[in-house]
Amino acid sequence: MADSNMADRESTFKNALLSSDTDAAGKALDEYLADKTVLEFVEEVVVKVLDEIGDGWQKGEYALSQVYMSGRICEDLLEKVLPDKTVLRKDKPKIALALLNDYHALGKRIVYAVLRAGGYQLIDYGRVESEELVRKVKEDKIEILLISVLMLSSALNIKEIVKSLSHAENKVNIVVGGAPFRLDRKLWQEVRADAVGYTATDALHIVRTLEGDNSND
Repeated sequence: MADSNMADRESTFKNALLSSDTDAAGKALDEYLADKTVLEFVEEVVVKVLDEIGDGWQKGEYALSQVYMSGRICEDLLEKVLPDKTVLRKDKPKIALALLNDYHALGKRIVYAVLRAGGYQLIDYGRVESEELVRKVKEDKIEILLISVLMLSSALNIKEIVKSLSHAENKVNIVVGGAPFRLDRKLWQEVRADAVGYTATDALHIVRTLEGDNSND
């Protein structure tokens, strides 16, 4: 029964997004939050549904406008309920996150909120191209860089970023995430990243681990 109820919730939310029905999507979120947390909703429903919509677009089932509006609606909904401002307790290691090339910012927004809620201070570079990202990371002497991508082409560009940052004055640990890495669980190794996160909470655990490693250097 629980699995059936979850499937119904996912279907309702997905249909609301595809129809650009913000009110219906908000109602689905409210019903889910009656017995679950925001992050559970993100990881169990939002990520899965947006992946399905993105996959449907690649198969020609949905319009690009539906992909775009689905992401925007989710961003607006979660902006209201995700934790953002907390007492910041960590400004080291120096952390930054970026959306590489793409315009789908939801994944980055969620990771940003989770890390802030976890007590980390970090720089949000927003949407950037590869060369600009490398320049910013070197200038800011970033130690942990989290990169979010939506498309495979963007994910493949990370290999060159890793190569360029290998010449930085300080070591830069690169953590990747996004749909291409969930679909191909070995892709992060192919682009030579240091770690991969499949959920926002993964990103928090990875940063904590890397923080411990850096403190022992």
